[in-house]
Amino acid sequence: MSQENTSANCLNIITTSIEDGAFQKKGHSARILSPEEAERLAKDQVLVSEFKQLKLEKEAQKNWDLFYKRNSTNFFKDRHWTTREFQELKACREFADQKLTILEAGCGVGNCLFPLLEEDLNIFAYACDFSPRAVEYVKKNALYSTERCKVFQCDLTKDDLLENIPADSVDVVTLIFVLSAIHPDKMHLVLKNIYKVLKPGKCVLFRDYGLYDHAMLRFKSGSKLGENFYVRQDGTRSYFFTEEFLSQLFKAEGYEQVVNEYVQRETVNRKEDLCVPRVFLQGKFQKPFSLTGNETA
Repeated sequence: MSQENTSANCLNIITTSIEDGAFQKKGHSARILSPEEAERLAKDQVLVSEFKQLKLEKEAQKNWDLFYKRNSTNFFKDRHWTTREFQELKACREFADQKLTILEAGCGVGNCLFPLLEEDLNIFAYACDFSPRAVEYVKKNALYSTERCKVFQCDLTKDDLLENIPADSVDVVTLIFVLSAIHPDKMHLVLKNIYKVLKPGKCVLFRDYGLYDHAMLRFKSGSKLGENFYVRQDGTRSYFFTEEFLSQLFKAEGYEQVVNEYVQRETVNRKEDLCVPRVFLQGKFQKPFSLTGNETA
């Protein structure tokens, strides 16, 4: 049995915890739909027209820029949970005060970036986003310092990261709620781009929407773009990952899978007696040390 398979079997043990008023479990089992939910999804098979889909792809940057124009920096909460969920942000150091270079791919307005920089003074961060407006919000933040971070606008599907980041120079890449906003046909381009700046032996830390998340079940008829792919009313799009799809996506670009599991949370609104099922995919994917047979040292 390979080491990867051994690790996967170990991860079949589901862990549970109570965090922020929510019940959480991790493991390889996808969420099971209720009969009503399954029936509703089965009926929703009509896809958005090809003309509109092409228009959405063409206007993707404009739609995200308008999103940040409407919401400013107030839409997302600061993510203070990243070091709790991703111990690698600390554990990847060889000694306590080692300087760490990270890339936050898809930084938005800095909800993940600035809590990390505040918590850890030995981090230098590269950060980029699709939206020029989001990048400007980051640069205007009082915590922004060119001595500690370099922020730039980038379409990860076509703009070469090597124009802003040296090859093989990044210790950790965070890809958090970013890949889901990109067309599935172009996701591999993002991973290929990131691979070039990541040090051998270092990892991409991934978290994004999982299959049958509450957000997926809330889409109304007429919002479906493809399998597990939907468009919101504001024109921004969202893909909902399966464990198998994510694994194949990373492995096809040369990464080794370390962790890949569902995170299921049930957030309870006691006032309204409402249980909201949240499903995410969380993973760790490593750029291998070894050269392939076609390469020479």
